[in-house]
Amino acid sequence: MSHIKGGLVILKDMVNSLPPSEKKIAEYILKNPEESILLTALMLGEKSKTSSAAVIRLCKSLGFRGFQELKIRVAGDLQKQVVTEYRDIEPNEGFKNIIDKVTTNTIQTLKETADIMNEKDLQTAVNALENAPAIIFFGVGASYIAAKDAEQKFLRINKNAYAFSDAHMAATSIANKGPDDVVVGISFSGNTEEVARLLKLAKHKNTTTISITKYGNSLVSNYSDIQLHTSAAKEATIRSGATSSRIAQLQVIDILFMCLASVQYEETVRHLDETREAISFFKK
Repeated sequence: MSHIKGGLVILKDMVNSLPPSEKKIAEYILKNPEESILLTALMLGEKSKTSSAAVIRLCKSLGFRGFQELKIRVAGDLQKQVVTEYRDIEPNEGFKNIIDKVTTNTIQTLKETADIMNEKDLQTAVNALENAPAIIFFGVGASYIAAKDAEQKFLRINKNAYAFSDAHMAATSIANKGPDDVVVGISFSGNTEEVARLLKLAKHKNTTTISITKYGNSLVSNYSDIQLHTSAAKEATIRSGATSSRIAQLQVIDILFMCLASVQYEETVRHLDETREAISFFKK
């Protein structure tokens, strides 16, 4: 299990939303990760001036099975040679520096999202998508870009996929869906009200719901049967829209697509060949 990572990423993402005692433990681990993985729950409680019970509650809040999983994940993070912090741009900065910063931030976001990906939840999501007569993707603002990308990808392998940014149109489509269909709600914050309402409607129809949000409990994830998470990437102060968060959402969509393509390999190849042939028709 030494390959399991994401402990420090999840702690950073969640630290400010934790109860006071659990926050103290999280902050202690973030400041002293090498020491913390060698401690028992009782010792960590003493070091952070809390208690072993608070350590166990922290593990539950983070979605871990227990303290041992937290330590294994942190130990996995410590095996990395370099952990790069997100960097913001500065006034009148050189373009070469901006290229490097944007690239570094993107790579960091992709790594962190991969580290916190839960393989069991991914498998459940792929199974649902594989058997779904129809798939609805919904996102607002920059999250709609990820939804539209998903629609394009899944249509190419003969899935009845639809992307919406209009809540009324999405609700109209969900109204006629059933237990085998899937609704995917995309929201970086996890608190986009329109996404939460649509997932709630889908659950009322007994339709399978999947959420793609940053790590942690949220309004959107509360209405999802299957929760997939992205890194809670720090966004640049000066930006035209979501950057790192959009990249992370597209990464999750790509992972879903590739996993489904692998499960249905022969069928996927056939559909992709047919779509290429259809597109080439316009080039003749």
